Parts: sequence; C-alpha cells; structure tokens
Amino acid sequence: MSASSFSFLPSLVRRERASLSATLLAPLIALVVATLLNLGLYVLMGHDPAAVVYAMLLEPFLSWSSFSEVLLKMGPLLLIAQGLAIGFRAKVFNIGAEGQFILGAIFASAIPIWLPNATGQWMWPAMLLLGAVGGALWASLTAFWRVRFNANEILVSLMLSLVAAQLLYYLLLGPWKDPNGFNFPQSVMFQYDAMVPPLIPGTRVNVSLLITLVLSVLAWIFMQRSFTGFKLQVGGLAPRAAGYAGFNENGAIWLSLLIGGFAAGLAGAAEVAGPLGQLQRSISTGYGYAAIIVAYLGGLHPLGIVVSSMIMAALYIGGDNAMVSANLPIAAVRVFQGSLLLAYLIAIAFVRYRIDWPRAAHRSQP
Repeated sequence: MSASSFSFLPSLVRRERASLSATLLAPLIALVVATLLNLGLYVLMGHDPAAVVYAMLLEPFLSWSSFSEVLLKMGPLLLIAQGLAIGFRAKVFNIGAEGQFILGAIFASAIPIWLPNATGQWMWPAMLLLGAVGGALWASLTAFWRVRFNANEILVSLMLSLVAAQLLYYLLLGPWKDPNGFNFPQSVMFQYDAMVPPLIPGTRVNVSLLITLVLSVLAWIFMQRSFTGFKLQVGGLAPRAAGYAGFNENGAIWLSLLIGGFAAGLAGAAEVAGPLGQLQRSISTGYGYAAIIVAYLGGLHPLGIVVSSMIMAALYIGGDNAMVSANLPIAAVRVFQGSLLLAYLIAIAFVRYRIDWPRAAHRSQP
C-alpha cells in the first residue's frame, strides 16, 4: 500500500508554543471528563451516581476529620511524585517507586526493631534518614543496570518492586515477625520516640507533611533555578543537543533515579514511623504507582504536583467512603485513577499538538 493511500488521514503537528492557559486547564478538563465517564460506568453497574459523587468527591472535604486524612494521604503521594517528576522531565522513567518505598520502610524499621530499648528524640529523624538512604540504594540498582548494560529502567525498576515485596514478606514471616503478634505478618510496635511527632493536634497528620512541603519548595528551586536542574531538563527535551553541550547522560540517569529513590524511601520511612507505628505487610498500598499519576496530573511541575497530590489523596479517602456508603468495589476506584491519567494525557496531547487536516487540493487528486 502506497503512502498516498494515507493522504486523507489527519496528522498531529507539534505547536510552536503551548498555551499557558490551556496547559493549566488540562488537569481540570481531565478531572471533569474522567468523572463523567466513571459516572456512566457506575450507572451501568447499578450504583447511584449521586451517592458515589457525594462520597468520593465531596465527603473528604466536608469534615475536619476527613480532610485531615486527606492531608495524611497527601504526604507520601506528594513526596514520591516530586522525586519521580524530576526524573520524568529528564526522560528517566522510574516506575519502581513502590519498591523503593518498601525498602525505605524496611531500612527505617531496622532501628526500633534492632534497638527495642533505645530512647531519645534522635530516633525518628534517624529512621527518616535511613529510610531515604534505603530507597536511594534500591534505585541505584536500576541506575547501575541502565548505565552499565543499557537495560530499560522501566522494566528493571518495576521488577525490583516485586523483589522488594518478597523481601518484605520474608522479614515479616521470619526474623522480624512479632512473636506476640498472634501469627500476623507484622513487626513489633515501635516505641514512642520512634514515632514522628504530630503536626496537627487531634489528627494523625505528623511533621512529615511539613518536611514534604519544604522538599517541594526545594524541588521547585532545583528544577527552576539551578544549573543541574536545567541540565536535566535539556537532556530530556533535546538529548543530542545536551550531548553536544557536554552534559553527562549517565550522570543524569544516576541523579534522577537516586532522587526518586530517596524521596520514595523517605515516604516509606515516614509511613512506618507515622500512622502505622510498625512494619506491616500492608505497607505496600500502591503509593508508588499512584504517584506516577500525581506527577503527570501536576504537569511534572512542583507546584502543580502539590494540587494533584491533594486531588489523588481525596480520591483515596473518597474511594474508601464510597466502598462503605455506596457499595462501590475497590476496582472501580482504581479505574477512576487510571482513567484520570488517561484523560490528562489526551488533554495535554491536544495542548502540545494540533490536528493537521489534508488540504482540499490534495483531496481532489485521484
């Protein structure tokens, strides 16, 4: 079949400059489209769409107790997404944040488990730091295979997440299992000094949220005001030009993956030293995967990610509410999250590209 057979088909042409207003509206349009699509799905499933919308999208903001849980969920999503976005903008796709999150939780838990009688306010900062190091070390495995053997970082990081989960199960069913835990796969409860202090009295929100917000500001400074961040962005947008300018591609890969692993590991440490208070098998809740949606929904911009992380956290809490009050299955909540990402990618594609229709003169040719 000749190329002329496809002359009637439209093509996508990249715009010289994307509209700022359209870029800002794209996430909102994606949210509206995803909501409408999922409402239709809920109707087909036999659920009351009004009850689902109320429980999922409104109820998380109607009481202080519900909103505090949104802030609690927002912390790890925001932290992981900020780390991933730096790599994504450099075209280094770290899909293994879930495994790095688990390793951060494991490394952090080593302190209260190995030192059960330790006390002092040094414990929780040490746990956060050790957890961040653990996540970075796990990400370094992906960086090594990518740089040394040119292995695809998407596949390597994703497979390492499965290995991390198996390591967690081994520890909780073996050497770290609580002997008085009625055979549940969990560690001993951590001592008081191993817990991150509360940030808002009367809620489960702790100081880790404040740390996350500070790191978000630093992420903005790094990507918008530092030369290293500029090099990462140039390497992602124009890798050949970056090579001619002398930018080190391998260095960008290492830096991107280590930053992503550091952030995910810190989030995992904050989870076990915060709301959980022990290492549990359920620590792997999908934060690492949901953070990918958060990063792209925020336009890979540090400030946009703050907003998108709150939206995704509200969907987490609202989804739990909808499962109870509207009898919605958990799979439907995950479909909402996935459709939100898909709608955003389609919306942002039309922001960056325009449809080029074949000219009338071409259509008239035999």
